[in-house]
Amino acid sequence: MTHLLPIYSTFTDADRAWMARALELAVHARDAEGEVPVGALLVLDGVAVGEGWNRNITLNDPTAHAEIQALRAAGERLSNYRFPGATLYVTLEPCAMCAMAMVHARVARLVFGATDPKTGAAGSVFDTLLSPRHNHRVEVSGGLEAEAAGDLLRRFFRQRR
Repeated sequence: MTHLLPIYSTFTDADRAWMARALELAVHARDAEGEVPVGALLVLDGVAVGEGWNRNITLNDPTAHAEIQALRAAGERLSNYRFPGATLYVTLEPCAMCAMAMVHARVARLVFGATDPKTGAAGSVFDTLLSPRHNHRVEVSGGLEAEAAGDLLRRFFRQRR
């Protein structure tokens, strides 16, 4: 396996606006449900078609990560399980489960905030999204609002200790 670091890109104003919304969803996860503050949204043709935030504790569901919640919401809204051309915005680098869900859903692009040095599957720990073994690859752009997303997580875990 080739270890790839997250790809830091030039981001558009639209990318910044969508990530701001993902950060709002992360704050909602923390404040409304006491969840780890991670937010995600799937955007297709300039429209948010699915939003999500961590709900593992609330739903007693280990798969209820923000990315999965956003993909499920998009699937319901679009009556489809595939999202070619879509971009997933998420405040934290996805884990392997969420990365594979993106591959199966044919998401075109991932934009994430903070890297996850323990379970990141977009280049920090695993290179799941860029593996040539898959029949679909997701374009990865990381580091957008990384400091804000990382601060949310650090403060959350500091308060828990």
